[in-house]
Amino acid sequence: MKRFLLFCFLLVQIQSFAQLKLARLFSDHVVLQRQKPIPVWGWAKPKEKVTVTLAGQKQIATADAAGKWSVKFTPLEAGGPHQMTVTAKSEKLEVNDILMGEVWLCSGQSNMEWPVRQADNFKLEKKNADFPQIRHFFVAHDVTMQPQTDLTSGEWKICNEENVGNFTAVGFFFARELYQKLKIPIGLLHSSWGGSQLEGWLSKEAMLTHEELKPVAQNLPKTWEEADAILDLKTRKQLLKTEVNSTMADEKKYTEAGYDFSKWHNAGSPIGQWDWKGIWMFRGKGFMARTVDVPEEMIGQATTLGLGIQDSFNEIYINGQLVSQGIMEGMRKITLPANTWKSGNNQLVIKFGNMVQFPWYGLGINGTPEDLFVSAKDSKVSLATGWYLMPSFAETHTYNHSCNNVATTIYNGMIAPLVPFAIRGALWYQGESNAGRAYQYRQTFPLMINDWRQKWKDEFSFYFVQLSSYGAYQNSNDGSDWAELREAQTMTMSLSKTGMAVTTDVGNPKDIHPTNKQDVGHRLALNALKSNYGLEVLHSGPMYESVHFEEDRAVVTFDYTGEGLTVKDKFGYVKGFEIAGEDKVFYYAKAEIIGDKVEVYHPKGQKPIAVRYAWANAPEDANLFNSEGLPASPFRTDDWPGKTKGKKFE
Repeated sequence: MKRFLLFCFLLVQIQSFAQLKLARLFSDHVVLQRQKPIPVWGWAKPKEKVTVTLAGQKQIATADAAGKWSVKFTPLEAGGPHQMTVTAKSEKLEVNDILMGEVWLCSGQSNMEWPVRQADNFKLEKKNADFPQIRHFFVAHDVTMQPQTDLTSGEWKICNEENVGNFTAVGFFFARELYQKLKIPIGLLHSSWGGSQLEGWLSKEAMLTHEELKPVAQNLPKTWEEADAILDLKTRKQLLKTEVNSTMADEKKYTEAGYDFSKWHNAGSPIGQWDWKGIWMFRGKGFMARTVDVPEEMIGQATTLGLGIQDSFNEIYINGQLVSQGIMEGMRKITLPANTWKSGNNQLVIKFGNMVQFPWYGLGINGTPEDLFVSAKDSKVSLATGWYLMPSFAETHTYNHSCNNVATTIYNGMIAPLVPFAIRGALWYQGESNAGRAYQYRQTFPLMINDWRQKWKDEFSFYFVQLSSYGAYQNSNDGSDWAELREAQTMTMSLSKTGMAVTTDVGNPKDIHPTNKQDVGHRLALNALKSNYGLEVLHSGPMYESVHFEEDRAVVTFDYTGEGLTVKDKFGYVKGFEIAGEDKVFYYAKAEIIGDKVEVYHPKGQKPIAVRYAWANAPEDANLFNSEGLPASPFRTDDWPGKTKGKKFE
């Protein structure tokens, strides 16, 4: 037995010294890009000779002083399966079931990360998911201060009923259409992160070339400790309006009767993580408070205080008095004796900590608006909105290292290790987190595309999803940051080999994550089928081309009208247009389709000098399409300053 244990120990020791290694992307079931040179790389002992074979080709390399080696195979046509062998004096590696096909990098924020299992008709999609030549590699979330040379986890998954639920939905529906049309293997290299800002996906080198981002790049923290200190100072300045830290004595006053918490962070609804309410990645204790108007008839009755789900230790204060403390799992419904409240306005303050069952969640509440209330026998007061938040800076706290703490860190951890893996192109669905800086996105989005292309040394295709519909349906006089972000995306098509999928018609004004990802993938696929694979398809909905102003109307000309313009409205009316005159005040307008043009006018004869279409966060009425069923892109003919002009990343 001792000899056996000694043998196992020696075997482990020998394996730990074996240094021959492939980059993690080169693993079983990998799809490699056809018709392009195929770079393969890894690590060995310094100066060690490495031989790599693939599909009848043999390449030899010598590891450098750091142990890095790389080879490049000549292009291959679609097919397989193939085997790759990597041989050095110390060891031999094999990679099996390799397919040659089309590889697409899928990136962005949550709408790209959104999995098939949460998209429409999942049961049916799962049942029909037998596509063994579609493969998916998920790049795990990672942020690092320096560019990484390899991934720490990940493997290629074959598309089948068991695996498809975890694939990127947009990427899968894109890949499925390509495969069905081309009958060529498709690889999806999926690197996305919900809520991420574009600046996290930029390299430091790219930021240094941009006038507004250069100061940020020059002052990036070198360690996470330094980054945490910077974020803590920024958060304190944001919430306390001072760089001076609060003390325990200061925070003790938060729960006293008469304390003015109206200067705290106004969150409206308390439901959800504080991360998405403007208090980014804080982990520790915190306070939430609001004024509760209690009617006279409830005072002499026992009441129930509903506070949703929050399973940390809670202290609950009403008008300065501690009325409850402890841990309550599940839905919190706290019974309070008669006369706990006073008639009229009351101060309700709750001190609590990070979620216990879901520690990644941090501060915040789960549940629905209906779970927040004060009730008595015959009456009920909603507590769904009107809340103010304040972290406890005096007590021990930390910051999670997530996607938006420090610029460049997502690029470092989730893009740099992929370079120079050969790809046909990239699919991108992001912008929601940058809408507040839409004007700057006009520059930073093209900067990122060029940055990635330069890193890969390949002007690969880059197709992106225009922001869908979410939020309010403002008029143009109110302005819309989402409309301005869509405009920035449209302007980015001036770059070569780019394309855009318009999705305003398949959004959900009440949910930032619309579940119809099938149409999104289809519209991206149309771009690739047209531009990369030469199919005769109309790949775009109507795009604004020009405008001609007459005395009482504007005549707008469109490109990509296909067999003609049409509307999706049972009455046949064109909706979504506004016009403005010299006073720059916009009015909702009437519009009529005339061939490949739309005539826009105001019933009262307003003389127009500007036209806008679908210029809102959620332009629900916009209904202009081409005959192929693709929606017209939102646009404006003016260049008047918008609400995001001058907003910059800091």
